[in-house]
Amino acid sequence: MVDLRGQYLRIKPEIDAALLNCVSSAEFINGPPVKEFENELASYLNSRHVIGCANGTDALQIAFMALGLKPGDEVIVPAFTYVATAEAAALLGLRPVMVDVCPDSFNVTAEIIERAITKKTRAVVPVHLFGQPCDMKPLMDVARSKNIYVIEDYAQAIGADYFDRDGHAKKTGTVSDIGCTSFFPSKNLGCYGDGGALTTQSDELAERLRMTANHGQEKKYYHSTIGVNSRLDSIQAAVLNIKLRYLDEYNRARSRVATNYDSAFSDLDEVVTPIRHKRSSHVFHQYTVKIGDGKRDGLQQHLQDKGIASAIYYPLPLYKQDAFNEYVEPGFSLPVTESLCKSVLSLPIHTEMDETTQSSVIDAVVSFFK
Repeated sequence: MVDLRGQYLRIKPEIDAALLNCVSSAEFINGPPVKEFENELASYLNSRHVIGCANGTDALQIAFMALGLKPGDEVIVPAFTYVATAEAAALLGLRPVMVDVCPDSFNVTAEIIERAITKKTRAVVPVHLFGQPCDMKPLMDVARSKNIYVIEDYAQAIGADYFDRDGHAKKTGTVSDIGCTSFFPSKNLGCYGDGGALTTQSDELAERLRMTANHGQEKKYYHSTIGVNSRLDSIQAAVLNIKLRYLDEYNRARSRVATNYDSAFSDLDEVVTPIRHKRSSHVFHQYTVKIGDGKRDGLQQHLQDKGIASAIYYPLPLYKQDAFNEYVEPGFSLPVTESLCKSVLSLPIHTEMDETTQSSVIDAVVSFFK
């Protein structure tokens, strides 16, 4: 699904030099690369603050803690997403309220969110799934009118632009109260281990986020609140400092692959290709199609027989995971989520994909339906 080795080899001299410099300095925790990366990412995103942390799941937990959410508070999350979004809420005793998504974009919408808001709702977490940003302006309007926080999970859409009604562009992660992202190696901007970050435009929130991520410390050995130990280490920051310079190039490469797929599958009635929302750019963390007529599993087996990777993101709604049984009533079901779990299939897409490799994927898909 990805070619991290090929990507590394293209920038090997820069990466090796950065790693060697980091090891030679022996400043492994909160060394200069961490502050440099936070500053560079803030500049790239045009975000007032970036706070590094250990991983994307920690970023969500830190955001909930810094906002002062308490056990029993409700947090609205999409049911069609990775477990971390709801897991981080449940871990703190919050109540994840799982909602359906738009069948075309795979994302939550303002209308869906508004229907789920109750007197106990304190926050909503829109996930920019597969690289396609949510339509944030109407969602933010609803949240502001109801006095609830918005936390963007932009782990799959870093570098994507969202255009407001006046055509002004903002990067994902900077539209809401807090943005949370992951630098898991396979992400569009990935490190060589675990890493994450939070973004905010609020000075007050930034201070609370930094304290929360660092044992609740205002200064060393003086703890103002209960926090966690979640740090982006210097080696990962050094890698990210290099790869951030290539992020736009990486995203353009993914978009070219997606465009080729779109063209190749345009005549296949059983294959629904990803939409590109007119108010945003799509950075294609995944290229996810919907396969009709119950043929998804057959196509995946067909690809596997030809030695071609594919993946199902996600095979089971969050509310059907045993871990979340206590948060839903028996028989709870969301029709779009149920349908997507049975029909989506993600095809290989990455920065190093050449025409020969992609052609083999295309030929295999087309041959299954012809």
